[in-house]
Amino acid sequence: GSSNRPPWVTDSNFADKFDPGKTTTTTTTKVQPGVAQRAERFAASSRTPLCAACNSIIRGPFLVALGRSWHPEEFNCHYCHMSLADVSFVEEQNNVYCENCYEEFFAPTCARCNTKIMGEVMHALRQTWHTTCFVCAACGKPFGNSLFHMEDGEPYCEKDYIALFSTKCHGCDFPVEAGDKFIEALGHTWHDTCFVCAVCHVNLEGQPFYSKKDKPLCKKHAHAINV
Repeated sequence: GSSNRPPWVTDSNFADKFDPGKTTTTTTTKVQPGVAQRAERFAASSRTPLCAACNSIIRGPFLVALGRSWHPEEFNCHYCHMSLADVSFVEEQNNVYCENCYEEFFAPTCARCNTKIMGEVMHALRQTWHTTCFVCAACGKPFGNSLFHMEDGEPYCEKDYIALFSTKCHGCDFPVEAGDKFIEALGHTWHDTCFVCAVCHVNLEGQPFYSKKDKPLCKKHAHAINV
């Protein structure tokens, strides 16, 4: 259904809101503090650590998590108080949470699939995404930490953007990029430095020129035979 379609498809103004100039943007990948961990259990021994929760000496079995020791009965989710002794937990803002509470209260939401993101988060276009959800509209590959371009509201990797949308110089066959000086002549686009006489290579920008076989010629070589 339409609810599963990415916002750059469903929102016609998506590109203009986030990238009106359709310029290259970088993404950053951030590892959240919220990575699931598990406590280690240790049997009672001559070692008597202090409990991080109650600051009392632990004389029986204990847990080690986050570099500290805990009474097993005091290592609980900060919100729902469920025991975290034998399940995965997540640290956030110096407190520990079960995965369910972390997901509900802290995990960011993916802009594409609208589900919570546990672990690695992609930040792009002022939103958060699963790294596997923010992908090139052409090849479907995740962007990782690489550059991307927006075109008609959809993101493209550098390679596909150039192949699909860039204007190529008729002289050198390389893209004419934003900011490049260019010339429109003979039905083609040229870098200003590439628009030269096909025989002597003198630059023809702003100069009278002739053409033969779709190639520009200076006045001196207007009637050249071998072009």
